Amino acid sequence: MGTGDAVVIGLGSMIGAGVFAAFAPAARAAGSGLLIGLAVAAVVAFCNATSSARLAARHPASGGTYVYGRERLGEFWGYLAGWAFVVGKTASCAAMALTVGAYAWPARAHAVAVGAVVALTAVNYVGVHKSALLTRAIVAVVLAVLAAVAVTTLSSGATPLSRPDVGADASLGGVLQAAGLLFFAFAGYARIATLGEEVREPRKTIPRAIPIALGITLVVYAILAVATLSVLGPHRLAEATAPLSDAVRAADADWLTPVVRTGAAVAALGSLLALILGVSRTTLAMARDRHLPHALAAVHPRFKVPHRAELAVGVVVAVVAATVDVRDAIGFSSFGVLLYYAIANASAWTLAPAEGRPPRPIPVVGVAGCLALAFALPAAAVLTGTVVIAAGAAWYATRKLLRRTRVH
Repeated sequence: MGTGDAVVIGLGSMIGAGVFAAFAPAARAAGSGLLIGLAVAAVVAFCNATSSARLAARHPASGGTYVYGRERLGEFWGYLAGWAFVVGKTASCAAMALTVGAYAWPARAHAVAVGAVVALTAVNYVGVHKSALLTRAIVAVVLAVLAAVAVTTLSSGATPLSRPDVGADASLGGVLQAAGLLFFAFAGYARIATLGEEVREPRKTIPRAIPIALGITLVVYAILAVATLSVLGPHRLAEATAPLSDAVRAADADWLTPVVRTGAAVAALGSLLALILGVSRTTLAMARDRHLPHALAAVHPRFKVPHRAELAVGVVVAVVAATVDVRDAIGFSSFGVLLYYAIANASAWTLAPAEGRPPRPIPVVGVAGCLALAFALPAAAVLTGTVVIAAGAAWYATRKLLRRTRVH
């Protein structure tokens, strides 16, 4: 693949269901400061993706920061990155499933979410994965829907447009919390960094594709944020369960609502399929290293997939999707994934100039930004995330202690 193909893969990982779900909780946090939060999230995302790209060029093995942390910082940090990824992306799966429910059948959102998880777990079980062609199709559909939303809302005379100025309702803490929640809508950009064996001249193509894909995504998100804020205002946007559907209704374009709902469902299903696939593969890698129960490392003899890991992930995601709110799922997901990328940036700091080290400010801003956004998230997400990450660290320490005891 060349730069263009790599950019499309990145867009397919970023411009997905997150944009259909993340604006509402972010507006609740930042109010009229939503656009500032979006800019902060984009800066942190750029640092994370750049650090990941440099590490991927140096360590082309699959596993992402689970590998980078282990090789650059030590076994514990690699394990912690893998654990944070698994729990954070499991919550992302639940958020995507709930997004399908919120747009497809709002009155039965949780039931639809569980059904989507069951269906896509079955699809992954028999080895049917999202292809590059399907990725391009989904990106085209989603971009067309988002363009229709933007044009319709900004050109409608049904509702007087308000200028999305920053008002007194925007605070520093609220903007940082919004940035942490909006980070969820950028998650997936580092998929470009894993294409080392699939692109021509990866050392040049990957660093070139990342800023292009991030830039396009930021422009799309900024236009949509301006459109939804202008039509709904920060308070109505904050209370929306399906923000883009509410925006087109407010613009007196009810005819577009089914299109938006369909586009959101397609985007969320595509993201959910890829997420379940990614989480189960990281679970497989950690189970092989006995950081998770070794039984999860089994590979199906016929379908050649980690079937036990996929079933375990599917069960956990279904339970979470049946019991939590999409806002809670987004918050918890962002916490885990931000910690994962904090370790990626710390790993990138250790690269030597000959190893393709990024400019020094990038990993510094990346680590500081990830930690600041993680701990600015809603208190429930921070508390739950801290407990789950600490439980993972305790499990690691217990295993090490038991191993030493057996040796002696």
